[in-house]
Parts: sequence; C-alpha cells; structure tokens
Amino acid sequence: MGTSSILRTPAVIFDLDGTLVDSEPNYYEAGRQVLAQYGVREFTWEQHLRFIGIGTRETLETLRREHAITAPVEELLAAKNRAYVELAGRHTEAFVEMRTFVERLHAAGVPLAVASGSSRAAIEAVLAVTGLDAQFTTLVSAEEVAHGKPAPDVFLEAARRLGAAPEQCVVVEDAPPGAEAAHRAGMRCVAVPYVPESAGDPAFTTAGLLFPGGQKEFDAHQAYEWVTEGN
Repeated sequence: MGTSSILRTPAVIFDLDGTLVDSEPNYYEAGRQVLAQYGVREFTWEQHLRFIGIGTRETLETLRREHAITAPVEELLAAKNRAYVELAGRHTEAFVEMRTFVERLHAAGVPLAVASGSSRAAIEAVLAVTGLDAQFTTLVSAEEVAHGKPAPDVFLEAARRLGAAPEQCVVVEDAPPGAEAAHRAGMRCVAVPYVPESAGDPAFTTAGLLFPGGQKEFDAHQAYEWVTEGN
C-alpha cells in the first residue's frame, strides 16, 4: 500500500454482538428455539455463554455434533438466522457508553466498520433497530470470508474495505476469540469483556486497553483518548 493511501486518523473496527449491543439474550433465545425444534429440550444460558465470540456457524457445528443432530448445518443456520433476525428486529439494546464512543469517533471523522460473526442480515437488522446504521456503512460478516474468529479474516477484510493498513486499525471486542483475531491481524485492541469473569483469559493479555469489568467499567472518553493518541 502506498503512502498516499495511508489514513491520517486510525480506523476503528467494532465487533457487534456483546460489544456494541447486548444481543446475546436474543441469540440465546433463537438458539434455544431452534434446538428445541430438533429435539434438544435443555439448553441453558450457562451453556450458551461458552460460545460468546464464536461465529454462528461454528457454534451450530459444535452443537450439532454434541447433540447428534442429523439435519445439515446449513438448515440449522438458516433456521437460527430467521429466528434471530425476527427477535433482533423487534428489540435490541445498544450499550449506552459504547454508543457515546461511536458517536464521538464518527463526529471526529474516524473511519468505522463492523466486523461480526453474525450473518449480514442480522448485522443490518441490529444496526437499523438501534439507529447505529447512521454511523456504520462498512460491514463485514463472517459469511463473507473464509474463516470466522479467532481467525483474523473479518478484521483484515474490514481494513481492506476501509482502505487502512492493519497496523492503523483498532479493534473493539468483548470476547477472547475476537481479541485473538485482532492480535493475529496485527491490530491494536480495546477489550471490554461481555463476561467479566473472562477478563483473565490469555487472549486478553494482547489487548492494549482492557476494561476488566466489562460494559459497567467501559469509559468512552478514556477509550477515545487511547485510540486517537495512538498509545
């Protein structure tokens, strides 16, 4: 990449689920409904939490294997996406302090993207219902790349679409697989664990800025200063 295409301001790439919005309750309910349709009657919130940060396809491949579901993963994926998009389109909460962070970055002209393990339809539904679609026009779904997180593919593709070199990018993530993906992409990372108990995960040690208490501790001003000052 020539120097003429290098951005003067950093680009910030946000994970969506658990980072920008509290979508996990909807994902849990969508998964519970679909599993029930295939004879799995007991699927708890605690069981769901182990898949935080892992793409929908990878999650369903694991659940299909564990519960000996004979339906193809494509069928399960389509069913879960339908259920989730319906739930998410009705109601999804954006984290208040995270919205403040996004709005401040956007107002300063910092290029922004969403890179998520969710389907593109799910990303678009969530951004529309929360009003965050006004700030994000660059979207990358794991459906559009070869490998989901912890592979770096979604982040590298987001950087490509933004016209930014990986080392210019900052990733905002809530889960260890996402923090690992950011590190593998050669990007700085702001980590805001969705599950605060996971803050000690080795993947988070690569984050340049960590809020161990998660969203309750996240500070938009501190994050903005860290991102824009290039610490």
